[in-house]
Amino acid sequence: MNNVIKLLPSSANRVSGVPISPSFAASRPLSVIALTGSDGSGKSTLQADLVARLREFGPTEALYLGQSSGRIGEWIATLPIIGPSLNRYLLSKSNKVHDRPSAPPGNVTALAIYLLSRWRAHKFGRMLAMARSGVLVVTDRYPQSERAGFNFDGPQLAKTEGGNWWVRRLRGSERRLYEWMAASVPMLVIRLNVDAETAHARKPDHKLSSLREKAAGWPHLTFNGAPILDLDARDEAASVLNSSLQAIRAALEASPIQAAAA
Repeated sequence: MNNVIKLLPSSANRVSGVPISPSFAASRPLSVIALTGSDGSGKSTLQADLVARLREFGPTEALYLGQSSGRIGEWIATLPIIGPSLNRYLLSKSNKVHDRPSAPPGNVTALAIYLLSRWRAHKFGRMLAMARSGVLVVTDRYPQSERAGFNFDGPQLAKTEGGNWWVRRLRGSERRLYEWMAASVPMLVIRLNVDAETAHARKPDHKLSSLREKAAGWPHLTFNGAPILDLDARDEAASVLNSSLQAIRAALEASPIQAAAA
């Protein structure tokens, strides 16, 4: 399938052959390129390729903006004596939230989820500092507040209902964190669309049901009105890279931030 370039919102204006909205140029977006999409869509591969190419033209850094639960779990598992047991316990609690989202989480589960979101917000703060210092940041994932759940880089506690005052307070605080992060609109969102079966072939350790949910949900996110480049992640990697670079060049030329920096 051919790549489909769709920059939102649409406009008759064009830069380097790619349509660019006037509001895009006027909104002074962050110098951030956000790569989004389901697991198995090729975000990490594209991120590495983009950073390698873009560093030829200026300071560029890669940043992972996922909640890092897997990486944190790996670290917990290495702790002496209690590590493996604690990791299994937290993993089982997290799975219950995914499998039974309407059930109110317990205090420990809610706190663990909230701390993962706080860690994501900490990394988001680093991204803001880099972008404002003149660095072009290419992120793997980007937080949003339109749809709940870590599957879509949204607030996980918002998937749950009820709970005591402590859980409700954490839920509200987490929601505000994601609203704060989503208010910072990236210069360009590159969304890699992939069907669940292809994603599962690439990531066989992931649940097919979860991948189906992601494949169906990702195309509907708007990222607070950011310009979006939709690509078919099943295409050849070179084609995906070239289409991404074309759109990034257009975004950089249209950005008043980059023009001012030059």
